[in-house]
Amino acid sequence: MRYLVALEAHKHFGRAASACHITQPALSNALRALETELGVAIVRRGRTYAGLTPEGERVLDSANRLLREHELLRQDLHSEVGRPRGALMIGAVPTTLPIAARFVAQLQARYSGITPVLRSLSSPEIETGLESLSLDLGLGYTDRGSKFACVPQYVEQYFLLRRAAGATREARGPVQFGKKVSWHDAALLPLCLLTPEMHNRTIVDAAFAAAGAQLKPAIETNSIVTVVLAVLDGQVCAVIPGALMALARGYPGLEALPLREPDVRTPIGFMHAAGMRPSRALEAALTLAQDGAWLRLAATHGGLLSA
Repeated sequence: MRYLVALEAHKHFGRAASACHITQPALSNALRALETELGVAIVRRGRTYAGLTPEGERVLDSANRLLREHELLRQDLHSEVGRPRGALMIGAVPTTLPIAARFVAQLQARYSGITPVLRSLSSPEIETGLESLSLDLGLGYTDRGSKFACVPQYVEQYFLLRRAAGATREARGPVQFGKKVSWHDAALLPLCLLTPEMHNRTIVDAAFAAAGAQLKPAIETNSIVTVVLAVLDGQVCAVIPGALMALARGYPGLEALPLREPDVRTPIGFMHAAGMRPSRALEAALTLAQDGAWLRLAATHGGLLSA
């Protein structure tokens, strides 16, 4: 069952085997043995992994439920009061990763028995993971009309990131905050934006449309690091949410201008499956996610920023 879940997660026999610390033939043989035992084909086989059969999808659902129950039992048996132990699977949309990284660091520092596993995933991937129980927690956009329980974290706001006038690579000091700029005026600049399949881009496109702006990006990427480095080393600007300022702060000579007209604010929160008994690790994570000191930190680094 673990091998099947790993195969679907990695979409590749070799990478799945490596993640399970076994050889590829061993993984393939184990899956064939499972098919023989159940009397159905589970995996579509070709020259490469081609997905699961309809029967395989049903087996995968059962596998995720069985593995979740196994992890719940293991955590119950090995945890003590105030000392939870076990793994915690977290997915975060790329624009929230600086906040998610701070969260898992604080969680592990507070509860040394918890092993957080943080993955960068798209909004649909997070929603699928929460539905299939392969994820315990997701950090992302809570306004997508999802059916999950939500713990609000901060409100995302947007900035135009550009090279400061006269700045050089030898400049010193953190990123500077400039005056407000309209979305319409920002659209006139050469921009590096995230790719259209990302939910952040949907938000940005809607803001430009509301401002009556015609948009043709100079660069598109699905990498948040590329967005910042393209501004640093190229001739482009970028639209980034406040949480990504953590990456930009480390580079000198950059300037961030709050984007207005329209004033776009997007709620960000943790999501988890509603109506499911949480693991000990998830209970601890939800407690931290609602802690006042943590929420103030998240708001400082992810929402309304100031110089």
